[in-house]
Amino acid sequence: MGQSVRSAPATESTVLPGSPADASQLLDRRFGRDEIAVVRHEVSGRLAAVGLSGDRLQGFVLAVNEVITNVVLHAGGQGRAVLWLAGGSAWCTVTDSGPGIPARYLRPPEMPDSFQVGGRGIWLAHQLCDEVTVATGPIGTTIGLRIALPRRATST
Repeated sequence: MGQSVRSAPATESTVLPGSPADASQLLDRRFGRDEIAVVRHEVSGRLAAVGLSGDRLQGFVLAVNEVITNVVLHAGGQGRAVLWLAGGSAWCTVTDSGPGIPARYLRPPEMPDSFQVGGRGIWLAHQLCDEVTVATGPIGTTIGLRIALPRRATST
């Protein structure tokens, strides 16, 4: 489970990390507070349709949910989620136009204290995904999540 930090992309047309030109896009939608559950269900349904299932599916969907919830709560309330398949993995990027993540929060997260309020979203993403990337700056943040698909899902 790796993390890299780089400047946020300048425009929506920027090629997203890990998204080759021949990638199979499953979802590209904007969201706000009222669409969190809708995005979660769309991600779940599209990944189930390509063969991700069980704990891996539920974990990845939970990670996506945590990241989109962070956008709504901490980064202006609206964002964009893009989900695609490439290289035997499912990728999801969640982008916002908030002020960026402060440097003190960019190191790999430690397990939150038992009674700590909040602070579990990115930590959970690191536990549940095969890779988590962060691109942040004063014009916004993109969190990238990756999970390997089962072999049968990638042989189509």
